[in-house]
Amino acid sequence: MLATLIPIFDANMAVYSYSIFAQKENFFLNPGIDGRAKFDGAMNIMGMDMIRTIGVPILSDDKVLFVEVNNVSLFSNLLEQAPETDPHTVVVLIDNSVKPEEMYINRIKELKEQGFQMALKKVTVERFEAYKEIISMMDYVLLDHKKINMKNAKFFFDKFFPDVKLCAVNIDTKEEYESLIEDGGYDLYEGGFFRMPVTKGVQEVAPLKLTYIELLNVVNDPDFKLTDAAEVIGRDTALVLSLLEIVNHMAVNSEIKSVQHAAAMLGQKELRRWINTAVAKELCVDKPSEIMRLSLLRAKFAENLGKLFDLGGLSSELFLMGLFSVLDLILEKPMAEALELVKVSNAIRRALLDDTGELAPVLDFMKKYEEADWHEISRIMVIRDIEMDPVYDAYVDSLRWYRELLRV
Repeated sequence: MLATLIPIFDANMAVYSYSIFAQKENFFLNPGIDGRAKFDGAMNIMGMDMIRTIGVPILSDDKVLFVEVNNVSLFSNLLEQAPETDPHTVVVLIDNSVKPEEMYINRIKELKEQGFQMALKKVTVERFEAYKEIISMMDYVLLDHKKINMKNAKFFFDKFFPDVKLCAVNIDTKEEYESLIEDGGYDLYEGGFFRMPVTKGVQEVAPLKLTYIELLNVVNDPDFKLTDAAEVIGRDTALVLSLLEIVNHMAVNSEIKSVQHAAAMLGQKELRRWINTAVAKELCVDKPSEIMRLSLLRAKFAENLGKLFDLGGLSSELFLMGLFSVLDLILEKPMAEALELVKVSNAIRRALLDDTGELAPVLDFMKKYEEADWHEISRIMVIRDIEMDPVYDAYVDSLRWYRELLRV
């Protein structure tokens, strides 16, 4: 199985929920699979499988999860597929394969009675009237803002279903997102707009961020001194507290006397790794939470994918490449300008700037995976003789690692 989480935002760029996009088979090894047959396995819902095996807290920090079903899997026993899950945390997402007919209407009523929320997508304005009874039971309706007259849609929902939350999907750019918010009508927003590369510098880097970047440059020197790192860490209370908390887990019976002592307890390798992740979190404090999450997930996912791409010996560089893959968003500068501030290897620089070099295929793979571009992911896996399960395991491990990291 392949699966990824797509964030859904509110008007403040805060993540409201995640949609699980999953695919069971490799498209290239199973050419009969198409868009309507992607829920192969009929009554087995892959999104519910993921919730059952991983859990809502790790997947979404207890935010609601949208899970797609089709006109067949709608009739499966959702409670049985994820028995420990609170139905109120799951939004059952249906499309226009579910017709406004009695058997579907009755099934939706049953799911609502069990506590599940409901969402509808791929229904055009012209079909709203026919779907009125189904829409009346929906908590959310997803609308492709590029294919819909929002004025007409808003009139319909304001008049008949004012409590339904409307979600604009297929938003490609930040400009589209901001325009939709200004125009009003939508409650939620989904698309790749939040990770679009920065092409024009917005402002100077804040002094505190320059301190963090200085620390990154210290520890990413091949043979840095612990005392140099400790000196820079000591300038920031948040980093000192984070370091002491980490070290206290290791040194139950030892008294940490200084930042230098704490740095020595970790050692060069672990200190470098902790600083890279801790600093990434601090750099993102004034950004949407999804930027930090994306940076850290990419770092671990890239590291995990290394062996599958025959790059196991470059795990540290892959981790750093993933971590810095959104540096332009964090610093609000084009990537070329952002990389002028940090010391990275030529291999990382080539991957992030030009999509070239030995690390670039991993970065490209991760981006396609985030977008749930399963056709392209399947093609790459066939060419490189990569099995699906290790890829899925690598992604799930990065989710677990990220959630554990936030607990520290």
